[in-house]
Amino acid sequence: MTNSQSIYPCGRTARRRFLFQTAGGFLGAALGSLWADENRLAEARLPDPPRAKSVIYLFMCGGVSHIDTFDPKGNKYAGTMMDAVGFGDNLAPMKRPVIPCLRTFKPYGQSGIPVSDWFPNVGGVIDDIAVVRSMFCHQTNHFPAVLEHSTGKPLRQFEHPTLGSWVNYALGTANKNLPAFVNIGRPSSPVQLTGGYLGASYSATPFQSSGNPIPDLLPPQASTTGERDRQMQVLSELNRQFRDDYAAETEIAARVKSYELAANMMLKAPAIVDTANEPEHVTELYGIGEKDTDAFGKQLLLARRLVENDVRFIQICHAGGGNGAWDAHDDMKLHEPLCRAVDKPIAGLLRDLKQRGLLDSTLVVFTTEFGRTPWSQNTTGRDHNAMGFTSWLAGGGVKGGVIEGATDEFGFKAVESPHYISDLQSTILRQIGLNYKKMDFILNGRPFHLVEEGTGPIMNILS
Repeated sequence: MTNSQSIYPCGRTARRRFLFQTAGGFLGAALGSLWADENRLAEARLPDPPRAKSVIYLFMCGGVSHIDTFDPKGNKYAGTMMDAVGFGDNLAPMKRPVIPCLRTFKPYGQSGIPVSDWFPNVGGVIDDIAVVRSMFCHQTNHFPAVLEHSTGKPLRQFEHPTLGSWVNYALGTANKNLPAFVNIGRPSSPVQLTGGYLGASYSATPFQSSGNPIPDLLPPQASTTGERDRQMQVLSELNRQFRDDYAAETEIAARVKSYELAANMMLKAPAIVDTANEPEHVTELYGIGEKDTDAFGKQLLLARRLVENDVRFIQICHAGGGNGAWDAHDDMKLHEPLCRAVDKPIAGLLRDLKQRGLLDSTLVVFTTEFGRTPWSQNTTGRDHNAMGFTSWLAGGGVKGGVIEGATDEFGFKAVESPHYISDLQSTILRQIGLNYKKMDFILNGRPFHLVEEGTGPIMNILS
């Protein structure tokens, strides 16, 4: 047994124990998902093999305008005043002017699905995509809508986990050197990363697309081997004491385990982000090296490499922080550079996955917290619209070149085959082999469900 006096030259103190416990908690929150138990929620497993092994979840922060991208309506009503009674936080009667859509739409592929001139590259792969034009949610402000989109719950009465955390909890990791749930890019809200009442062990592990993939993953370059050996000796003794003191706290024990075993990720993760050996024709697919697309292209290339290494749920948040850069109240032209930044990389991702034989086993989802209204707020921008918006899916057993649902003639409200946000979640769960009806967690004797509203998986888009 290690001599505790040699480890604690000044004696054991409550302060030292507190600092250790605090540090262990922080690191566990970041890396805990590495060691999820793969036997969780066995009753939720579907009998048939899953169609998708991995999910790449592309979340555009701020509210993409469906009217200007994937749901063309023309300009028949441009300039007319539209009834917007009870919309948003203002319940007073009001009318607002419908603003024209300045985009041109072109039919693409054998399916002939029209796509905006802001997304010509995505248009080029539309035959691999199922466009759902009839999404809706309840919340019209950013933070509640992001919460609803992430957790399937319109209110935050409890610390609900995000969808990736549920997947992590139910399936665990397929690669013991990497986490099951990874987030790339800045989210709109920490809710998009949380394990909630499932625990920090199931929250997202943040990855960066260049340099050190996880902040503070590797020891300082100035540290010597001898110093590291002494640190590991101290850590081993502290961990033993911690387990002895808190053996009943399984959540804390899981965090300590992740701390002890993070060395495996030190070896694996840096190699994942090293794209030096990627052929030039591959990096060109993603727009890497081009001013507008380099950053997002690197993130999507990293996502493909994570898929190749059996990471189950890869969430990529684009233009996050605050309300999100896609929040175009002042002028719809604010969408233009954002579309340019993501269009080529997204199309490149689908093409790359397909040519590698990975698209059939990878579900790619493009979504946002809500759409945007046909009318303006006395500007050339559009307001928030929870009543109708567009998400799309590709790969992982999804039919390509199909359209599901529709909004009304204005593009305001989902009227044909409306799908609440939980329908998108249950579709994702089904494709990775989980029964959404049995995604339950008992907390203090009370059952919590991942999906509590909606009609279930969007079967019309599944093969």
